Amino acid sequence: MTTFLTTPAAWPSILLGRAAALAADPWDLDAAVRGGAFEGLRAAVRHGPTGTIAEIAASGLRDRAGAGFAAGDAWRAAASADASQRYVVANGYDADPASQTGAALLGADPWAVLEGLVIAAYATGATEAILAVRGEDPAVVARLEGAVAEAEAAGFAGDDVAGSGRRVTVTVRGLQGSSMLGEETVLIKALEGKRAAPDQQPPYPTERGLFDQPTVVNSVATLAAVPWILGNGAAAFGATGVQGAPGTALVQLRGPAGAGIAEVPLGTPLGEIVALAGGAGSHGLKALLVGGPTGGFLPASALDTPYTNAALREAGAHIGSGSVVIADDRACIVDLARLLTRFASDQACGKSIPCRIGLRRLAEIGERVAAGTPRAGDAQLTADLTHDIAASALCDHERTATYAFASVLRHFRSELDDHLLRSTCPAGVCTPIAVAGGAASRGASA
Repeated sequence: MTTFLTTPAAWPSILLGRAAALAADPWDLDAAVRGGAFEGLRAAVRHGPTGTIAEIAASGLRDRAGAGFAAGDAWRAAASADASQRYVVANGYDADPASQTGAALLGADPWAVLEGLVIAAYATGATEAILAVRGEDPAVVARLEGAVAEAEAAGFAGDDVAGSGRRVTVTVRGLQGSSMLGEETVLIKALEGKRAAPDQQPPYPTERGLFDQPTVVNSVATLAAVPWILGNGAAAFGATGVQGAPGTALVQLRGPAGAGIAEVPLGTPLGEIVALAGGAGSHGLKALLVGGPTGGFLPASALDTPYTNAALREAGAHIGSGSVVIADDRACIVDLARLLTRFASDQACGKSIPCRIGLRRLAEIGERVAAGTPRAGDAQLTADLTHDIAASALCDHERTATYAFASVLRHFRSELDDHLLRSTCPAGVCTPIAVAGGAASRGASA
């Protein structure tokens, strides 16, 4: 069951603003409508497609996943493309298996996501909208399909959306695959029933996407913000968050002292976010893994870093899956980087050589370093591989999969040198490496 963490009263609640009112039954459409659901859709119809896109562009809304592209720009590009058919896809797949922010949002207020999806389709001229989710639980897929049917029966989707005369057919697709389905072109391939591998960009999906037609792909958190913007105005949304990164994001926190999901204003310092889950507890904060399996490790000195894609990328991480893992001094950052790089390598589609071979070599370096059998030059080889893989990457999975070891080299080089040069693991995690003196009491196989 999802635990939503308590946040300061002064923080805006854009994505989960209706969640408390729907707590008894999030799937109750009547209760959602009483709470303001689909008022944004009615506003979109009043604005018209062009006006709706202009309002979203003016708000500064950026996609909450991937590179954080401006939603208004993507919508305008798809709407202006010369095509007889367009698509909008809501990505609720939760590609990071340890982060459930998309599923949590759909479980807390599915109507906000459906409303944003229909608005996006209406604005771009798409008659087909797809909600892509994990297919492991057929009951969840069936429940979402039931919500879509209710929305159609109420006139919020289907043949005549909110009396606009426009048709938007919404389909729920349960998918199975690797974590790469978080990348938009990979997701599109999966929806087409093809091998889930990325495409070279450009052309972008807004030009040639699903079935070679213009396609907008937005995360469910991005779409859930759309009704709020149209109901409260672009200026009100722009006043939240920080300059260049307005609005809020869902962050999944996990640490020794607590765990849960919180809606935080973009630009919030990492230290304030970490405090929501109780920090690192009695063992002290050693590092933050920000961005999920392809995220980067940031040291305790980075707690002032604003939670925005731009600031995090500059520091060596990214928003990614919205995951923030708090590591105390019992964690070995070198060993964690090894695990994450191996996971990223195993999940990769293998389409490009730098990813297929480079990531595997990088993981192998981590494995021999953690096993106490490093080779001369491993530090330089790690630096060369992280640079070359990222520089030649075909997709964001390949590019960001290097973040783990790149951040070790940047922020935790002394811990790497302990393993490479002194055959010690300060945390007492790696075996058969000898345990450094101060950690001996924790045991060599902790």
